[in-house]
Amino acid sequence: MRTIRVAAVSMNGLLGDPDVILDEIDRWCGLAAAEGAELVVFPELVVHGHCTPNTYDLAEPVPDGPTVRRLEEIALRRGQVLCVGLSEKERDIVYNTAVLVGPNGYLGKQRKLHMSRDETFYYKGGHDIEVIDIGDCRVSIVICYDNNFPEVGRIAALRGAEVILMPHAGRMQPWDDTADSERAARQHTRYIFMGYAQRARENACFAIVTDQVGRAGYVDEFPPDHPNQPHHAGTALVFGPSGELLAAAQDEHIREEMIVATLEARSLDRARASSGYTLRTRRPELFGELVREPS
Repeated sequence: MRTIRVAAVSMNGLLGDPDVILDEIDRWCGLAAAEGAELVVFPELVVHGHCTPNTYDLAEPVPDGPTVRRLEEIALRRGQVLCVGLSEKERDIVYNTAVLVGPNGYLGKQRKLHMSRDETFYYKGGHDIEVIDIGDCRVSIVICYDNNFPEVGRIAALRGAEVILMPHAGRMQPWDDTADSERAARQHTRYIFMGYAQRARENACFAIVTDQVGRAGYVDEFPPDHPNQPHHAGTALVFGPSGELLAAAQDEHIREEMIVATLEARSLDRARASSGYTLRTRRPELFGELVREPS
């Protein structure tokens, strides 16, 4: 790994309005470039929206669809690597996917493995845990609910990941239009995501968290205040390989924002040289039960 400057953008993924979203991604990439960011991470399903009712119609091929082509143009012009969530369609099956695109084109993708709540109505789970070399480092993408399964990040680290990207569209707590309700939802969301410091520490990886933020729209199938509405209190966090917090969004207001941090290669080297580096001291012969079906 080489030291790399990264940005995490917490933005709204409006339901079914990809052209507007791609313009916004371009704008945020410009702001990130001004801060020296070489890798820019965007939320889960930000392009097509989270559980958009017409997801099947909006979903597109990867890498041959229009979204990846537009992202390639942005990445080339900005000189950045982008991680962006979208709805992918292959053989009439829709996946919740995050793509990696760099100045030289498409780099790879990760399909979400485990669906949560109403996501099962829209998406099929993937089957692979990918590690992708982006030049300065090797990254793995662990999408939202998949972060609740520590085995996913562990396998990524065993396969060589140095940075775990954690894009979310997490609906943690609804809020009304009062300041107290907004603050409570925001702080609860941050509290939940702070737990992912453990994923960074236990695998000696950097971790970058970013969540959709704001009310993306309303779904007719649910009451306006239903917790399945695509309303995300949002946050963004960057953790170091010892679980230390390197950068964080504010925790008072539900609004779009970007955080920037430098991932120092020497920090990773130091964590992995430690006598407590768990990937070196673990005893995998004890863990066979993890891959057996429960009785």
